[in-house]
Amino acid sequence: MAAEAFAALTLARILRPWGRRGEVAAEILTDSPKRLIELREAWLADGRQPPRRVSIRSCRVHLGQALFLFANIDSITDAERLRGLEVQIPFSERAPLKPGRHYIAELVGCSVWESGAATELGTVRGLQQISEAGSAAGESWVLEVATPQGELLIPLAAEICTQIDTAAKRIEVRLPEGLREVNAR
Repeated sequence: MAAEAFAALTLARILRPWGRRGEVAAEILTDSPKRLIELREAWLADGRQPPRRVSIRSCRVHLGQALFLFANIDSITDAERLRGLEVQIPFSERAPLKPGRHYIAELVGCSVWESGAATELGTVRGLQQISEAGSAAGESWVLEVATPQGELLIPLAAEICTQIDTAAKRIEVRLPEGLREVNAR
């Protein structure tokens, strides 16, 4: 399987060996760490070589990191060779989302249009997660939109992002008064 033909979702990035028996510590890159514990198979990729399929003997979460034990990785030396690799699954195996929810990868690249306007504001180039102290939700997301005037940060909220069509790569927004001015600072 060629690296460019493998459409995958990265769930974790291996940081270093953990212990003496081949386990590795990995940075968790999914908002569902429980999913990692249930995985029995994944792909390891570095972005240069074709990804390789691996069996997962165990995974647990400890101190905010995933601790993986892969089949045939039995020593510190074996584990060290995995440093920097990404733990991936095919897009087809992603967890289903609730209605009204979207994967970040589906939002990036969408054109953003102001409701009722005939011109495009810009293109989503990324998302930021914002922690809100004292908020019941605890965190929210902001679209990073590249516009001709510079970056525009738009809260990813139903009241603002009134229509999201990831298949058409289009997001319609109703910008609150003063949002552009806040972004210009």
